[in-house]
Amino acid sequence: MSGDINRIESPITVRGYMLCGFAAFGGILFGYDSGYINGVLGMDFFKKEFGHEVARNVDASGYNIHTWEKSLITSILSAGTFFGALFGGNLADWIGRRLSIIIACAIFACGVALQVASATVGLLVGGRIVAGFGVGLVSAIVIMYMSEIAPKAIRGAIVAGYQWAITLGLLLAACVNQGTHKWDTHASYRVPISIQFVWAFILATGLFLLPESPRWFIKQGRHEDAMAALSVLRGQPVGSDYLKDELAEIQANYDYELTITQAGWADCFKGMGPSGNFRRVLIGVLLQMFQQLTGINFIFYYGTTFFQQSGVQNAFLISLITNLVNVLTTPVAFYGVEKFGRRKLLIWGAIVMLVCEFIVGSVGTALPGSKAANTCLVVFVCLYIFGFATTWGPSAWIIIGEIYPLTIRAKGVALATASNWLWNFVLGYVTPYMVDADQGNLRSKVFFVWGSTCVFCCLFAYFFVPETKGLSLEQVDRMMEESTPRTSSKWVPHETFASRMEKVEKHETDHV
Repeated sequence: MSGDINRIESPITVRGYMLCGFAAFGGILFGYDSGYINGVLGMDFFKKEFGHEVARNVDASGYNIHTWEKSLITSILSAGTFFGALFGGNLADWIGRRLSIIIACAIFACGVALQVASATVGLLVGGRIVAGFGVGLVSAIVIMYMSEIAPKAIRGAIVAGYQWAITLGLLLAACVNQGTHKWDTHASYRVPISIQFVWAFILATGLFLLPESPRWFIKQGRHEDAMAALSVLRGQPVGSDYLKDELAEIQANYDYELTITQAGWADCFKGMGPSGNFRRVLIGVLLQMFQQLTGINFIFYYGTTFFQQSGVQNAFLISLITNLVNVLTTPVAFYGVEKFGRRKLLIWGAIVMLVCEFIVGSVGTALPGSKAANTCLVVFVCLYIFGFATTWGPSAWIIIGEIYPLTIRAKGVALATASNWLWNFVLGYVTPYMVDADQGNLRSKVFFVWGSTCVFCCLFAYFFVPETKGLSLEQVDRMMEESTPRTSSKWVPHETFASRMEKVEKHETDHV
């Protein structure tokens, strides 16, 4: 094994890039399932079917859904995803990343079937819990799978593709809702729900054809299978020197990790030092918490109904536009995460978002219900979405796939993803009580809340998030041992794990 740090990763073909990128399709499930409910809750037929009669000055349809029901229907998905994400860590370590995602698609499809069949809030909620469990599994395992199979030079861009897939799912949901919201039949909401079967089938079929993560094979002691999987992913022949060197580095890093930590759940909560597992777990968990506290899902969960309440004309069309902005600007991150790095994007993204949110809150409070306030709301919400889509949206997912050692990676990613869904649930549940006219009635003042939380997002990124750009997963381990978040961008690799372990073994042999 060479000690050359440039030989720790094999060259990769165009086909290899496509294979690595396909797993990002899992984001479609996440995005579409999160997004369709935004429009469905605003559909007149859905309100009539699941709601109660109200005066027409309260809702033009003559029907509305109780705040507690709206809150429950929206947020209960995240309760299911929370437990799915936690369970995903054990499942991925037990049967592998690839098979776990396929099983998750089957669970998700069962939940979709229950939702399609529902005619009461109870069955709809039950279906969203089951579907959420499947989405939770997918969201935790896909990120880990992509991080483990992607080459380091474009790992950030590949994993950013997952966030882009989420935005595509949100946009597709908005398009379908736009097409069906005027139908006066059960199909108005059942068609948007049932389309999710297609996404589950495509993801499961594609993963069936993809190889397992070589790093999972290494963890299981199956070196030959790891070689075969890496050969497919990199487009190199089995036995290639490049593949041998890359696998030797992965194996050496795993052997080193086993000397300082084990793979149990308790090990996730040990060590706050530079190489401590708990430090990394906290970074991942808090990063995902702050991603939710940017307030982005307020727009994608409740945007349609909020625009309606604010007096904005064509609320469904405006929601479609916000989703389009999300889709069109997220690919900017493909370039940004590799050019400027994850850390800088998080810091500057938080600044852009907090400025936009304070402007919306200030104008909406000073000129409530005016045309100027509504125009400001739409324009700066779009700018705010741009700020999120190019920074916090993809970067938070990228980092949680990179900062954990292989021994606890599945569990670490599971905990971070569960944090995302926990806060997704909390914010999804409390938001209607904050903005509904018969509850908190904050209206545009709610943006002061999101702007304030973005201040903390900025501070957290500056003081605690390291730069991982351009490093292999094994080099990220070493960087976190030898640098601080504020000096991490200057750290450069200086030896391979394989050569390091060879020196240790030689030293031990010489002293026997």
